[in-house]
Amino acid sequence: MNPHIKKIQETIEPLRQQIINHPVYSLIENIDDLGVFMNSHIYAVWDFMSLLKALQNNLTCTQVPWFPVGSANTRYLINEIVCGEESDVDATGVRKSHYELYLDAMKQCGYEPQRFLNFIYALKNTGNIQQSFDEAEVPDAAKEFVNYTFDIINSGKAHLQAAVFTFGREDLIPNMFLSVVNDLNQKFPGQVSEFKYYLDRHIEVDGDHHSHLALEMTAGLCRNDAEKWDEVEKASIIALKKRIGLWGGIYNEIIRSRVLTDN
Repeated sequence: MNPHIKKIQETIEPLRQQIINHPVYSLIENIDDLGVFMNSHIYAVWDFMSLLKALQNNLTCTQVPWFPVGSANTRYLINEIVCGEESDVDATGVRKSHYELYLDAMKQCGYEPQRFLNFIYALKNTGNIQQSFDEAEVPDAAKEFVNYTFDIINSGKAHLQAAVFTFGREDLIPNMFLSVVNDLNQKFPGQVSEFKYYLDRHIEVDGDHHSHLALEMTAGLCRNDAEKWDEVEKASIIALKKRIGLWGGIYNEIIRSRVLTDN
């Protein structure tokens, strides 16, 4: 294994464990709890796609006239990841992005993500993320998470984008969360099957094949540049801390929703 990657993995492991063992998973006991989780997690699903497209813009030629950009190996890696994320298949074999699979899963659970869709509508019309956050009343934890992602996107630095994509996003859905969803799928047949499918695909594709491609891509972008590897490590640490903050925000939202329901 690349020694730089090994060092980063060792450094971030305590943060990864905080995410993998976060109490938010065990707090989810019913469809309503899952709906609260999904209504905030959807922002991370969406900005993941934005981060991926930023990488594609940086590492391949997406303009006309076309000229080759960077190494062919790196172009291959990012294009393969984009193909899988942007045009996977749903349970019936219909081509859809993972983002669209997630929206379908929300609707099956009975949760029309109106707040998130209001955010997307405002963003399409204004092009201003902060204004769109305010118009849609997006939760603070989701705002902070998305803001950091777009800070990395707007940096224009492909190695930082690859770092956050690789170490902060690709394989952070733990098997224990899948177990929770499997239990809910048994209790509420026909309401959670699409979310279970999404998680199965996420773990199978993102957490395995794509994570290996992303590691190779990051190593290729940094090579033996010590300064880049240092920046990669720092960016990855912040990305994981933002994820912990998002999970903490969702945890608090579930607690608040239960209080409102009880009252």
